[in-house]
Parts: sequence; structure tokens; C-alpha cells
Amino acid sequence: MRILIRGGRVLDPGNLDGRYDILVEGGKIADIRLSGTTEIRDPDTRIIDAAGKWVVPGLIDMHVHLREPGQEYKETIETGCMAAAHGGFTAVCAMPNTNPVNDNAQVSRYIVRRAGEAGGARVYPVAAISRGLEGNLLCEYGELKEAGVIAVSDDGRPVVNSRLMRRALEYAGGFGLPVISHCEDLDLAEGGVMNEGALATRMGLAGIPNAAESIMVMRDIALCELTGAPLHIAHVSTTESVRAIRDAKERGAPVTAETAPHYFTLTEDSVEKYNTNAKMNPPLRAPRDIEAVIQGIADGAIDVIATDHAPHSCIEKDVEFDRAANGIIGLETSLSLGLKLVHDGWITLERLVETMSKNPARILGIKNGITVGFPADMTVIDMDLPYTVDSGRFKSLSRNTPFDGWNLKGKAVLTMVAGKVVYRDEGFV
Repeated sequence: MRILIRGGRVLDPGNLDGRYDILVEGGKIADIRLSGTTEIRDPDTRIIDAAGKWVVPGLIDMHVHLREPGQEYKETIETGCMAAAHGGFTAVCAMPNTNPVNDNAQVSRYIVRRAGEAGGARVYPVAAISRGLEGNLLCEYGELKEAGVIAVSDDGRPVVNSRLMRRALEYAGGFGLPVISHCEDLDLAEGGVMNEGALATRMGLAGIPNAAESIMVMRDIALCELTGAPLHIAHVSTTESVRAIRDAKERGAPVTAETAPHYFTLTEDSVEKYNTNAKMNPPLRAPRDIEAVIQGIADGAIDVIATDHAPHSCIEKDVEFDRAANGIIGLETSLSLGLKLVHDGWITLERLVETMSKNPARILGIKNGITVGFPADMTVIDMDLPYTVDSGRFKSLSRNTPFDGWNLKGKAVLTMVAGKVVYRDEGFV
């Protein structure tokens, strides 16, 4: 079936910005014409009226935990793909800390196969840097790439051994695989469960200082410059990290970085009353850190907004704060929280699309854009649609979000993958 997306404001940074009609056929973009100039002679062509909406290249989430294999009671590849589609994402990158760990081609192929069966968003596996995430021996990156892996990371754990991290950058760089670094000094962070400061003291909880992140950011930047290999830094949360990344880019280092919506939306105050749905690693920080992260998004020091979608059940969250698991879900709220930056005047919509679509694609080498011949992966956004976050209606299996009940403005109303509509908002005809 042919599909015509008609009358939308098309925004593909560096490529298109205006009202266009987009014809989709055979899973690809077949034609792009100025809105109102397209003649439809085929009665079987399906019309999607996007007037008053924005049409952008499909959103890509570089940092997602799908929990399968091994913890399917928290999330499965199928439910994660559905949650992604509902959030406007056409593709997600699945982190390797599953059970068993994705440190071999067999697990990678399993993830690719299950994603193909699930439909919804595309899934690109991220394999482990080291076998078993233990930081001792490198994985076989060549075999992993052949199995469909798009990057490597020991996410959830830092690579403590600097020599091993250097070898990982050199080895992965040879296969064109970006290294995604979880930057954490375990000795400084040991025992900590929230941001170090006066609030942690009042709550009687051990804190994690900003330096626990920024020290490792600086080390990995040094190794990036030593090797000349690309480095991507995950979940940036501190002023010092943003500054170090900005300085490295000014020196020409091939370093990129991501943050998550909770790091530009919430402060450490969200953990008051021992709210475990606001417990994560790195922890929520101080207001000055939020300001630094937002400025980093605005000026390009931070390239990507990713969710770090981390599903947990009540078994892991409805416990004492210091025993609760780290992480929150984010696939179904990320775009709306990013749009809040636009509505508040911090960034333009073009910049948001760069951070949630174009830059992830560039870093990972994914073909992405509203261009004739490209895969028809697109997201239709209603910038002004108000709604209330209701975690009970989420497609994710888990409900661990601090944003439940928030009133937000703007969301995805249609998600298309390879020319197939995988999500349509019930109010969008």
C-alpha cells in the first residue's frame, strides 16, 4: 500500500524545513513535493492528514534497557518496542546488561530475531565491552558486529582498568563500533545512593559526589585523545562533566555525549520522602547541574538526549531507599520532556530533533532522514497537544517513573517504521 503524509510541516535539520507531502511506497520514501502539489490517482493510496503537525525523521534512543533475555518480568523486547513506538521512537539501542550478558554473537542474534518478531521500533543491540561486564577481557568485536551489534558498552559498570579501556577504543574503532562509556569512579561512589550534599545529610543517606562522574569522564577523554578513536559518554549529569566535554570538543577530540530528560528536568529534591522512583545512577543533581546540562544541550557540548530507559518492578522499587534499584523508565515521556525545553525557550525544535534523531543516527552510522530512497522511518508530532502522564496506560511492563501525573504539552501522534504505522494516537485520524 502507498501512503501519503499530506500537509505537515516537515523538519529534517540541514535538509528540509517547510510544508511538504511525503509519498511512501515499499517501505521507503518514494517522493517529496511541496504541499498541495501532489496528485493522487491511485484510489488505494492511504492519506494521512498531517496539517498542523510536525513531521520529523524517526527518533532514535541510544540508551535503552529491554531486560530480555533474563528479566522479562520487568520488560520484554516486544513491550519495549511498543513503548518506544508510543513515545515516537522508530529505533532503540538495547544495552548489554541482560542475563546472560550480551557479550557474544549468539545473544546478539537472539535480540535481533526477537525484535524482528515483535515489530514496532527497530532494535540495535549494544554489546559488552568486556566479557561478562567484568572489565577483564575484551569481547570479540568482529563477530559481534557481524551479528548486528551497533556499539559496545559496559553500561551499568565502568571499565576501571585504563589499559583495557584504551584497547577497547582501539579495537572497536577498527570495526567502526562506537564505545559508549559509563563514567563512574567506584571508590568515590561506593555506598552512595543519592547526590552528595545537605539534603543527603538531612535524609541520613550516603551521597555520591559530582567528581565520581567527572573524574572518569576526564580519564576517558584522555584515552580518546590518545587513541584517536570515537568515544561516546553516557548519561552526563554534572557541571564538571559538561565543561570537560566542551573543552575536549574545542580541542578536536572525537568525543560525543548524551544526557537524559531527568537530568534537565529534576533535581535531587525529587528524592525527598524517600521516593525510589527518583533513584538512579548517576543520581539527580543540584540546580546548577541542571542549568549546565541544559546549556550543554543548547550549545552542542551534549549531542544526544537518550532515555536510559530502565524498567524495574515493584519488587525492586517498593523497598527501603538505599536497597532500591537504580533507574526509571523514559520511552513514553522523553519527547514531551524534551519539548518542554522548546516551549520554555531553551532550544529550538530543530535542535531537539538533532539531539533525538539526527545526532544519534550520525554517531551510530544509521541511515536517517526525510530523503527520497531512505527508509520511511518518521515521527509525527503535535507540539501543542496537552495531556497528563498516566503510567497505568504505559505500554512498558514497568511503572517506575517520577513523572506520573505531570501535565505536559506536546507528544508523538504517529510513528512510522519502514513505511508501516506502528503507533497512532487515538485522537489523530
